[in-house]
Amino acid sequence: MQPAPDILVVGAGVFGVTAALELTSRGHTVALAVQGPPPFSLAASTDLSKVVRMEYGSDALYMRLAEEAMNGFDAWNESLSRPFYHETGVLMLSRDPMRPGEFEHDSWQMLRQRGHEPERISPSELASRFPAFDANVHTDGFFHARGGWVESGALVAELFGRAVANEVTFVEGMVTDVRITNGRCEGVVLSDGQTLTAGHVLLACGAWTASLVPELKPFFRSSGHPVFHLKPAHPERFTPPEFCTFTADIAHTGWYGFALHPEAGVVKIGRHGTGLDIDPVHDERQVLEEDITAMWSFVRESLPELVDSDLVYTRRCLYADTIDGDYWLDRHPEYAGFTVASGGSGHGFKMAPILGSLIANRIEGIADERLARFAWRTNSIASKREAARFHG
Repeated sequence: MQPAPDILVVGAGVFGVTAALELTSRGHTVALAVQGPPPFSLAASTDLSKVVRMEYGSDALYMRLAEEAMNGFDAWNESLSRPFYHETGVLMLSRDPMRPGEFEHDSWQMLRQRGHEPERISPSELASRFPAFDANVHTDGFFHARGGWVESGALVAELFGRAVANEVTFVEGMVTDVRITNGRCEGVVLSDGQTLTAGHVLLACGAWTASLVPELKPFFRSSGHPVFHLKPAHPERFTPPEFCTFTADIAHTGWYGFALHPEAGVVKIGRHGTGLDIDPVHDERQVLEEDITAMWSFVRESLPELVDSDLVYTRRCLYADTIDGDYWLDRHPEYAGFTVASGGSGHGFKMAPILGSLIANRIEGIADERLARFAWRTNSIASKREAARFHG
């Protein structure tokens, strides 16, 4: 029988696998408890792509973290087996003239304050540079060359392979309980009754978090959001530089999307909104007919050249939402040897290159001022809104 690892990580999505890599690089023995080989089909990290952007309205902390993360994506492109981050730029459009207090305007201002050079896009420039968009609908916005998208599922699989190569072990099975004895977390129990023990347990299981830590239920919500893959009739119209990662007045509509995927040949469109309450264990994750109707309405209005596309795939992506939209990266205040890393709230993957160090610092008790916003919340807290999210 192998000795218990220093740290058992529950979950091998982007939070769990980056933490495992960082912790083993710091000399810890690490094991992973996974529901299936990454990218696990039900995990939020799965799918072809995730947006990589640094725009967060007026939120300077998240923009600074995103800047660090982008440098990390650049480094991964050099050190991993191939590039997974694609810098196509990000186009952020507004239906009305940008004004203070709105996501696009505040992002534009914060970018410039931090030394970046976003390009303001007028309707005439939109029509000439990004002709797939209806310039009569989107009258303002900007293009930022620093940003794009990352092959999310493929990257998680690559990082998992790196972790195993670095002697991180793994056990397949669904965790159904956290074992607490005399104020200390001793391990977890799998659905087959097997108990896994460790010196420290890191719970990084996304939408499943609150079901394993009931005291977090007032602060977490598992929400499902529709994703669509469209196969365009004229794919050449949806490739960079004429088409790129975009948000379409996102705080008021929720719509965002990507350029043509170079291998799958699809344009992915998603909606970043309130979503549906979805139980990660018991509920089906179906995209509803009303979601599809709303998507086609958006396409007809904003991207008319996509109207003749075939809808080839749908998915309802589950977010681990916190009540305030901030990540949850902290030790449990009552139980020793127990840390939770969750609460991606629909914007976690873009921080992938720095998540591991943030989580490892928390576990090791290393002072890190970046972590203050992500501390354990035990009192009733006021809800606030992430600037890019549609709350209609």
